[in-house]
Amino acid sequence: MDFGDFVLTTRSTPDRRPGALPGAVLFDLDGTLIDSVPDIALAVAELLDLSGLAPFGEDSVRAMVGHGVGPLVSRAFAAHGIELSPTEHERQIGRMREIYPRHLTGRTTLMPHAREALAGLRQRDVPLALVTNKLQSAANVVLDHFGLAESFSVVLGDQARPGGLAAKPAPDMLQFTLSRLRAQPGEAIMVGDSAADIEAARAAGVFSVALRNGYSSVPLEDLAPDVIIEGLDELDAAIDLWRLG
Repeated sequence: MDFGDFVLTTRSTPDRRPGALPGAVLFDLDGTLIDSVPDIALAVAELLDLSGLAPFGEDSVRAMVGHGVGPLVSRAFAAHGIELSPTEHERQIGRMREIYPRHLTGRTTLMPHAREALAGLRQRDVPLALVTNKLQSAANVVLDHFGLAESFSVVLGDQARPGGLAAKPAPDMLQFTLSRLRAQPGEAIMVGDSAADIEAARAAGVFSVALRNGYSSVPLEDLAPDVIIEGLDELDAAIDLWRLG
């Protein structure tokens, strides 16, 4: 079989029947289904301006995204050479939580083929979930804005994590979501774009599909996902590779 531009790494997985569909497909949001950096850059600029600091361009902010609001705030100040104390970090997170809702959909766009990829899986009755380190309230607004909320059986964001569940790259959010979907890790696929997604999938025993041109700050090959795709129009071909085990 010609895998084209795909990168497939070796891993041990259960035998799968030809034509079998995944028991669940989990998606990241930022950098996977949406390009939100233009809006996030505005929010970061507004936060930094309150401290008299200069904004960063979108390319710089892109490398700060992926692990939630707390790390985003830390990275933004660290890029100015400022290490926040725990107390100041919490204060700045509070500011960001007030700013962030103003910058969710103004400049954010869907990633190419996102709508079609979700629709295709739904037509085949594959259970879908969104697992994101983004604030739950923000994720809900974005999904409603693009008319995607009904695509997912489970939406799990930062504010909705039950007590004790760690954010990605820990496996907790994936494991919790799979339990809600009554799916086993070996029959599930995680689609994401960054180390947080790939490492969480690996730790949870879930097959990982990494989307190029997302928000990863390192080459995807260095993260060793199970499959690398160039765009969401290649997701069906990635599922074919999942079937091969």
